[in-house]
Amino acid sequence: MWLPILFLLIGVTLGILTDIRIPDAYTDYLSIAVLAAFDTLLGGIRAQLEKTFDDTVFLTGFFFNVSLAALLAFLGVQLGVDLYLAAVFAFGVRLFKNLAIIRRIVIDQKLLMKIRKK
Repeated sequence: MWLPILFLLIGVTLGILTDIRIPDAYTDYLSIAVLAAFDTLLGGIRAQLEKTFDDTVFLTGFFFNVSLAALLAFLGVQLGVDLYLAAVFAFGVRLFKNLAIIRRIVIDQKLLMKIRKK
């Protein structure tokens, strides 16, 4: 569970402490990379709550998702089609699905703790 949170803290810290400007030409790539990173982070949190977390799966999933999303955006730019929107849609759906599952797991754990206290 510590690995996803560590990477989130590192990313937020770097974002706050640096004054990096991203050129407009790369905004599509950056938006997809951020969505892919959040998707992987929430997937890692979900896997930890389900007790199926694996560091290797988390790290390879992160790099694979970001690479595939960047490739889709690049191909879309080359073809003159907004292919990055497909990745935005896919990652958006997965984000909300993972959030819903995480919410259910947390609620179920709290209910189980209340039942055990009685």
